[in-house]
Amino acid sequence: MEPEHHVTLDDPTDSPQDTPDASGKRRRAAGRQRVCLRGEVVVPNLVVADRMFARMRGLLGRSGLEQGEGLWILPCPSIHMFFMRFALDIVFLDTDLQVVRVHEDVRPWKMARGGKHAHSVLELRTGTIAFYNLRVGDRLSIDPA
Repeated sequence: MEPEHHVTLDDPTDSPQDTPDASGKRRRAAGRQRVCLRGEVVVPNLVVADRMFARMRGLLGRSGLEQGEGLWILPCPSIHMFFMRFALDIVFLDTDLQVVRVHEDVRPWKMARGGKHAHSVLELRTGTIAFYNLRVGDRLSIDPA
């Protein structure tokens, strides 16, 4: 069973009503999320980008991520850093939120791929992977903040 994903309403084009996703499942609008690893909060302020416009926009136009802030893009098996202004730590997850690949300190104008099992990606502030010792095989949880 796939985890239920929630959407934040930071984008004025997002509707507060339930909407079906590509698989036909209903998604509910919800507040911010947080990422936990073995019960420890890794990212207390996670924004979810699971709609077309939010996924395309990503973090473009931002000058950086604040401490404890991140972006979860789904579905997303690879990312590019074209036109970005800052580096990121990148964590690719499968559908069970298990880490399948990590890329530390990905600089602007680079690309990162998650591999054949990657379903979504966490874009995190540089240094987050090392600080929390995130590794392939770790299982994360994404919960309401």
